[in-house]
Amino acid sequence: MTSPVISVEHLTKQYDLGVIGTGTLSRDLNRWWARVRHLPDPYTRIGQPDAFARIGESILALDDVSFTVQQGEALGIIGRNGAGKSTLLKILSRVTAPTSGVVKVRGRIGSLLEVGTGFHPELTGRENVYLNGAILGMKKAEITRRFDEIVDFAGVEKFIDTPVKRYSSGMYVRLAFAVAAHLDPEILIVDEVLAVGDAEFQKKCLGKMGDVAGEGRTVLFVSHNMGAIKQLCSSAIVLNSGYLSFMGDVLESVNHYINSFEKTTEVKAFNRTGSGKVVLDTIQIVDDENRICDNISMGDICSLELSGKSKNAFEKFSVSIHVNNSYGDPVLYYYDQFRSVSTNNTSKFSLKIGLGEIYLLPGKYSISIWLGKPGVEEFDFVKNVSEFVVLQSEKVPITDTLSQKYGYVYKNYQIEEI
Repeated sequence: MTSPVISVEHLTKQYDLGVIGTGTLSRDLNRWWARVRHLPDPYTRIGQPDAFARIGESILALDDVSFTVQQGEALGIIGRNGAGKSTLLKILSRVTAPTSGVVKVRGRIGSLLEVGTGFHPELTGRENVYLNGAILGMKKAEITRRFDEIVDFAGVEKFIDTPVKRYSSGMYVRLAFAVAAHLDPEILIVDEVLAVGDAEFQKKCLGKMGDVAGEGRTVLFVSHNMGAIKQLCSSAIVLNSGYLSFMGDVLESVNHYINSFEKTTEVKAFNRTGSGKVVLDTIQIVDDENRICDNISMGDICSLELSGKSKNAFEKFSVSIHVNNSYGDPVLYYYDQFRSVSTNNTSKFSLKIGLGEIYLLPGKYSISIWLGKPGVEEFDFVKNVSEFVVLQSEKVPITDTLSQKYGYVYKNYQIEEI
């Protein structure tokens, strides 16, 4: 068995919090003298806590992380914001050093950690291609041989002799990705930078990374787009607050990540928009026997129970229901444009909305609720306010295991010979 291309053993990265420096020697001396005399930091802004109070505190961006990556493997790295994904890639790319642990890498690394990494703003696109190639260890002749292919992939032919400081963020990332992917690194590391590009370019990048992996080279890919992770990667690791919580097959890893979110029906301010004339307070899913449920078997009959309040006693409004899959893609839409409900001379309302038989394919889904007057005013739009899981059922007359890769809604059909 061949040795792994990347070996990470008990990797830890600790960052110290508190005062580091002010930027000038004189201010640093003033701050030091205040600390010696046990006085507050003279450069702390009014209303902020004393900067000296956090000296000695630290956080573990990575906590005892260990894993290996084989040659030709496409590994996804997923986790919430602040989980340690970018820190891990910076250590693997040798941008920063670990606090403890061992990282062994065999082969040349091409990394794209953020927009414009390694680009000099005053140099032209052409000069930056050669500069990045030299940083990767390529000879000038090798870069020249691939130059036209790089420029064509990035789509910046007209601007290749323009200083990159005048590039848009999309042009920046297109050229940077093209350089990293085309100069034949044995290991390609890509952080969540493809979100800057348009949909067509993202598809192009995923195709190129797939080609790189198919050529026997190794790809490490960080993204919050679970669809892209599933499309490109064969395996994945899940980071949670700095530690490795799961490693395995990409589908199992994605499901582990999705199921790690705490279930909540609390309506949060940052998840809603609208004028507030009518506001949703609670939502729950019930089955045909009026029992609250989180898991629904295919073919089950379900309803939504909603309650809320209104500023006006006789306010009329319509309700629409948006159902998204676990990756945020819309899959179902419930709406009756000809009906409206009333608060019936009170400031509160309660509704029960029948959804009928559920034939979504097995998986995790979320519900968003819209209240308002169509084409006139949005009262309240609450995104992802509730979640539910659909399970495969004996009511569905097939024996094959259903998967969302085939679609999202199951519908039986009749065959008739003609």
